[in-house]
Amino acid sequence: QVPRAPSQPLASSESRRFTNKHSKKALKASLTLGILLGMFFVAWLPFFITNVAQAVCGCVPAGFFDVLTWLGYCNSTMNPIIYPLFMRDFKRAMGKFLPCCRRSGEPRPSAISLSMRNSNSGPRAATSLKNVL
Repeated sequence: QVPRAPSQPLASSESRRFTNKHSKKALKASLTLGILLGMFFVAWLPFFITNVAQAVCGCVPAGFFDVLTWLGYCNSTMNPIIYPLFMRDFKRAMGKFLPCCRRSGEPRPSAISLSMRNSNSGPRAATSLKNVL
């Protein structure tokens, strides 16, 4: 028999904790995706079915068609509400760039820092704000 090193149970415990943490994240992500897709299908599937029925038989009243269209539009307006509720990263990004969602202690990002962050060039040693302007 090979004697066990004392670090083996610890590594196994850390591995289980790592797996458990990622399985919780995966479960939350799949739940969020399920809610978003479920709402999408509930809102838009009647519209598409009615649209096909209208093309085939022309028997759908215009008012009913309008209601189903607006049901789909309402689904599209719900997405910006659903994403922040279920996704922490999305909430942080919204808080950074929208003044209404920013915490009082957080500084507002400047246009220069945003453009430097979005460009692939990074900061240049010889370029200063005075030279740019």
